[in-house]
Amino acid sequence: MAALAADAAGVRARLGALVEARMAARRRRIAAAALAAGVEEARVEGDAVRLSGAGLRRRWMGDLGLREAGRGR
Repeated sequence: MAALAADAAGVRARLGALVEARMAARRRRIAAAALAAGVEEARVEGDAVRLSGAGLRRRWMGDLGLREAGRGR
């Protein structure tokens, strides 16, 4: 029984690592897409992608689609 529990813990750890790797790759793709769209600076900080640039807030507030995408919808 102990071997089964150890195996399950190993599987859980591996799945957690795979999920974390996928999330990191997704954040990098988001930053790259933002740069390609003309954002001056895009960087990954932990779990967040930070964007900065002239007119970015105005563009964000003026485009409902952008705001909804940022809210995960």
